[in-house]
Amino acid sequence: MKKILAIVLALTMALAIVSCGETADVKGEGVMTHAEYIAAELETEVVIETYVQAKQSWWDGKGTFYTQDKEGAYFLYKMACTEDEYNKLTPGTKIKVTGFKTEWQGEVEIIDATYEILDGNYVAKAEDVTSLLGKDELINHQNKLVSFKGMTVEAAAEGSDAAFLYNWDGSGQDGNDLYFNVSKDGQTYTFTVESYLTGAGTDVYEAVKALKVGDVIDMEGFLYWYNGANPHITAVSAAK
Repeated sequence: MKKILAIVLALTMALAIVSCGETADVKGEGVMTHAEYIAAELETEVVIETYVQAKQSWWDGKGTFYTQDKEGAYFLYKMACTEDEYNKLTPGTKIKVTGFKTEWQGEVEIIDATYEILDGNYVAKAEDVTSLLGKDELINHQNKLVSFKGMTVEAAAEGSDAAFLYNWDGSGQDGNDLYFNVSKDGQTYTFTVESYLTGAGTDVYEAVKALKVGDVIDMEGFLYWYNGANPHITAVSAAK
């Protein structure tokens, strides 16, 4: 009996080791961990391995990507790639990126980047950061796929019953960015549907256009930063 128990314990430990090996994100030689990337000085070269999560746009030989590994996220701004290559960089694709870390209005990003495709695939699940809204800790999740739960839709502008605006000041039209206000625990926040990422006709764009003040909703999106948290929302549904 003791022998059988020892064998079972040994097999359990072996399976646990294999499982850990499958879930670990092992970096290649010379590649930064996410913590090392965060610690790197601005305007210095960085080398990372990450996974494409969404594509914002392609123009003139450059693409912009939301990417993430199992430690954190990276925003790749205007990375060199052909349109054909851009189309092949589908969600989950693992890439090695060399570029320069920079910041624009609080958004930390990688510019002047080149890449190579690696073996591997990973699609992140949205992390609930509702409790971090309005707190300094929220920035630690910058560029990640995140979720917000049980948010109440507020008027998009003072004295208006509209639930959204085309552009931040209402100057746009269908096809432009959508801006809308939501609240939680007495605090109001402005979220965005970024038209280059999810434009007119997409599920989230049309869902936000259909919102009414007072609706209670759940959302997912990428935690972009522009003079503070400016989430780019990619999914909206009635709160569960």
